[in-house]
Amino acid sequence: MMIETLIAVTLVGALVTFVAPNRIAGKLAFLISLVPAGLSLWLFAAFDGSGNALLDGDLAFESQVEWLQFGDYAISWFVGLDGISLPLVVLTTILTTLAIVSSWTPIDERESQFYGLLLFIETNLIGVFVALDFFLWFVFWEAVLIPMYLLIGVWGGPRRKYAAIKFFVYTNVASLVMFGSFVALVFGLGDEVTSFALPEIASAMLAGGPEGFLGLGGTTLASVVFVAMFLGFAVKVPVVPFHTWLPDAHVEAPTPASVLLAGVLLKMGTYALLRFNFTMFPDQVEAYAVPIAAIAVISVIYGAMLALAQTDLKRIVAYSSVSSMGYVILGLIAYTQWGVGGATFQMVSHGLISGLMFMAVGVVYNATHTRMVTDMSGLADRMPVAVGILVAGAFGYMGLPLMSGFFGEFTIFFGSFGSEQLPYSQVFTPLAMFGIVIVAGYLLFALQRTVFGPYHLETDYEVGHAPLHDVAPMFVLLGLIILLGVAPDVIFEMITDAVDPIIANGGEL
Repeated sequence: MMIETLIAVTLVGALVTFVAPNRIAGKLAFLISLVPAGLSLWLFAAFDGSGNALLDGDLAFESQVEWLQFGDYAISWFVGLDGISLPLVVLTTILTTLAIVSSWTPIDERESQFYGLLLFIETNLIGVFVALDFFLWFVFWEAVLIPMYLLIGVWGGPRRKYAAIKFFVYTNVASLVMFGSFVALVFGLGDEVTSFALPEIASAMLAGGPEGFLGLGGTTLASVVFVAMFLGFAVKVPVVPFHTWLPDAHVEAPTPASVLLAGVLLKMGTYALLRFNFTMFPDQVEAYAVPIAAIAVISVIYGAMLALAQTDLKRIVAYSSVSSMGYVILGLIAYTQWGVGGATFQMVSHGLISGLMFMAVGVVYNATHTRMVTDMSGLADRMPVAVGILVAGAFGYMGLPLMSGFFGEFTIFFGSFGSEQLPYSQVFTPLAMFGIVIVAGYLLFALQRTVFGPYHLETDYEVGHAPLHDVAPMFVLLGLIILLGVAPDVIFEMITDAVDPIIANGGEL
């Protein structure tokens, strides 16, 4: 019952924080968040699972209890962990704790509601990564949207209402497309499945696939569902051309919400693609490899070019997330052990690096009250510690060796360049690698303008050293980025153990 304990403690903590007095809410939320963080680290240390959760793997901390009966199909409370989901659960709990600490400076109204919503998001994010019944998973998936909508809409910037509505509409419509298509697939499988348990559905798909539904033959139905689910998850990732909600959401969201949005919420999309599309539909992965790889490369290059054109530091980091997620999609579609394993590793790595970058931009904004590159320069002399961490995070984004970004990108490129499953892999991979050059261009340009040179600030604020509680979370993230860069097998070994069964069904080991 360890997973249930983890979810229950986080949910109860969210409710307690929500009704706590504002003056103690921040410290209380931090103390409460240490419990799920500690529990997730204990799960990591005690992990004894093997294989893939959907492909007859030996699940860790598994529990299954029948919940509802929907016609001929059972809906269960079914949770468990494998080497793909566990690192993302740990990422979620650690980032939430650090995001709470980073909130102490900028959040000064309705604190109890703000911190309660952060913990409620954490509850549902954990549920997304541990749920193995489709209906249960979808409940957690949708429940993430509501608190993020409120965080943006209530505590966001001047255009917060527009950004919150756009975020909710984009992601909710995408969810409806995904939900309807997957339910049609389950009905199309006929007597092959008797529940919405994902391992049972995956087994039926790999054994022969659907018989047909709504006048569509089995192969056609599988292709339609694959495309519909890919599009639904692509909005959450997001990839071009479904990315337009992301910069608005990031710019208007308060910094802690941006940390969780970039660090974990975007990983929901890539995690779901791996769990559903790339596990259950090996034939369709091969059939649609070229257009998916093209989308990945376009996202890498176009996202980087958009970042290059920005003068708002938050928009720069937001668009860089579009580019980084393009690398993850390329690794997945390579359908090799190194490609898919590297993509999964990159989900965790990008969560840490993007969280660090948004925190650093938030600290700069707290001190200067501007995010515009043209409004400031020479900050290194006034706030050297925060600026030093910002520079280190930027180098992590550029793929500096001995940082996690380097290992993630290297394994993706290594897996995709030699992929026999991906046509034109030796064209797609070099094109994607060119994105690193653009990344270095826009990050170095932004850093050169803001942190170096003579001191200048357009706003009337005195800039000094950032408070300890602002820089401490960034030190933790930087330490984790270096740890995974120096010793990637801390998580990569368990990742590849869970990825290998997927590849064995249709890719290249």
